Amino acid sequence: MKQQNLAAAQFGATAQSYLTSSVHSQGADLQRLGRLARELGCQDALDLGCGAGHASYALAESGAQVTAYDLSQAMLDVVAAEARQRGLPNLRTQLGPAERLPFADATFDLVATRFSAHHWLDVRAALAEARRVLKTNGTLVVIDVVAPENPLFDTVLQAVEILRDASHVRDYRVSEWGAMLQAAGFAAPASDSWTLPMEFAGWTARMRTPALRADAVRDVLAHAAQEARQHFDVKPDGSFRLDVAWLQARPRA
Repeated sequence: MKQQNLAAAQFGATAQSYLTSSVHSQGADLQRLGRLARELGCQDALDLGCGAGHASYALAESGAQVTAYDLSQAMLDVVAAEARQRGLPNLRTQLGPAERLPFADATFDLVATRFSAHHWLDVRAALAEARRVLKTNGTLVVIDVVAPENPLFDTVLQAVEILRDASHVRDYRVSEWGAMLQAAGFAAPASDSWTLPMEFAGWTARMRTPALRADAVRDVLAHAAQEARQHFDVKPDGSFRLDVAWLQARPRA
């Protein structure tokens, strides 16, 4: 199965669990995103790779007209139903890949993506598209799991990610994000980061990871170098912490 079809299938089967996931439905970054939209006076926003729509809801509640865009129709159905439940008529959904956006140039004041880009087949193409559909004074916000700059820690992270979820492509380093954003026509991004606890049982159950692969993840974490185990704060049950970053950039003049 091709990667984009695999991603759509993986997340289509787990759409409802991502709506209720505390990891995805909570976080100071959602409040921050809503505040940013209000501060910018954002009228039109795009949630790129919206998943279960938590960034979309935060943006819509700020008053913006929001397009929730995703590769999975099942995810979009969940988002549309939840938007109705929340009374958000200013939120609409649209199907498609991040690398090909069916929107005119300079359509959006704000493009945001949250916990999605590590599944994209071609991040560089998606960023070029994000730059194209942003207004010249628009803002891009990327919120995603990031890989440590240390090569050992990076390798451990990518190994457990793809064992847990076959549609995983890559968690990029902050330095990689900076280079890719600038290559796509953005100014150097402002960024900050934090860690997010991953409770092992819930993390694997959410993706319906087969038992054999979940056991392999536990084994990788249990036998990783001490430095890596310390960095990810690996617990006896396999729970650990992920690095997450907020990167904010504007189109380069």
